Amino acid sequence: MPADLPLVRAICLDCGDTLVDEATEVKNAAGVTLRADLIPGAAELVRELKRRGYPLALVADGPVLTFRNLLTYHDLYDYFDVFAISEQVGVDKPDARMFVYALDQLEIPPEDYRRVVMVGNNLARDIRGANALGLISVWLNWSPRRSKAPADELEIPRYVLQAPLDLLLLLDDMDFGF
Repeated sequence: MPADLPLVRAICLDCGDTLVDEATEVKNAAGVTLRADLIPGAAELVRELKRRGYPLALVADGPVLTFRNLLTYHDLYDYFDVFAISEQVGVDKPDARMFVYALDQLEIPPEDYRRVVMVGNNLARDIRGANALGLISVWLNWSPRRSKAPADELEIPRYVLQAPLDLLLLLDDMDFGF
């Protein structure tokens, strides 16, 4: 591998119960989230990932305005290089098109998908979708709102975190086998 290529090419992040605590969401009549609290450590994680030079993609299901509202409110919107939002892409995770949309915008070719990290809270959507494409799946086991039991092998994450900031240690210690 060329020395100028980083081991991890990009980090994809879900939003709800990965960065934002869904239990605190305030929505309008159209179902767009206006504001919500962040999970402890989420803002610090995003800022540190960007400081370390990782390209960041938000890969999330819902209305585009929800994520613009949430990330702008917490001064995180501009830290993301690309957005793959289901309303914009036209499908929900785990559909591969959600992930490919983000990776195409980041100009990451399919042969490098194995060097992209996807962090999410939902085994059936985030982890299944990441695993199906060969991404490095990282499950944030923080929220009580989603299943904690994989339905099949595609829902088994490669790594499990208990808090957002744990990703920094994982990235420091990860053996990718490249």
